[in-house]
Amino acid sequence: MEYSREALIEAVSAQMPDKRWKHTLGVMESAVKLAGRYGADPGRAETAAIMHDVAKYWAVERMRKIIEENALSQELLSHDKQLWHAEVGAFVAEKEYGIHDLEVLDAIRYHTSGREGMGLLEKVVCLADYIEPGRDFPGVDEIRKLAKVSLEQGLVEGFDSTIRVLLEKRRIVFPLTVLARNDLVRALEEKR
Repeated sequence: MEYSREALIEAVSAQMPDKRWKHTLGVMESAVKLAGRYGADPGRAETAAIMHDVAKYWAVERMRKIIEENALSQELLSHDKQLWHAEVGAFVAEKEYGIHDLEVLDAIRYHTSGREGMGLLEKVVCLADYIEPGRDFPGVDEIRKLAKVSLEQGLVEGFDSTIRVLLEKRRIVFPLTVLARNDLVRALEEKR
């Protein structure tokens, strides 16, 4: 069954606290703006933004079960549970909400980690998640500033910020994030 925009909003907003829904509204707004600036489809960006945190507040065991039973990325299970909701969210977007657009699904799937070879829509949603108006963390203003110049520069700064925090806390850095960051740096160097 395919959902209308309004039905998606109603279904997703019901699965999270008001504060997280406010964040989602900010990601939707930022994704549409970035899509317009960089040539992505604003409607598809908005759909991915609506869905990006659909599983964020699900029980860990519920997410684990979905990952294990549906042959999703098993590597995730050995990393921070905060990453799981993206993979599970993409699965749920397709199976329960009728979203079959692979680019939208990948934008949901990789919004927390990034990956090598990110597509335009993936970059838009990932960066929108970093810069939405409600975000307030050290360095977010620099990421916002760079987002006005280049998706890639904004994302590199965002990934650098995430990696820095994880290193300071002596936490494991998810390999896809490092690979995504390095891939973007390479692409920027090739443009020079």
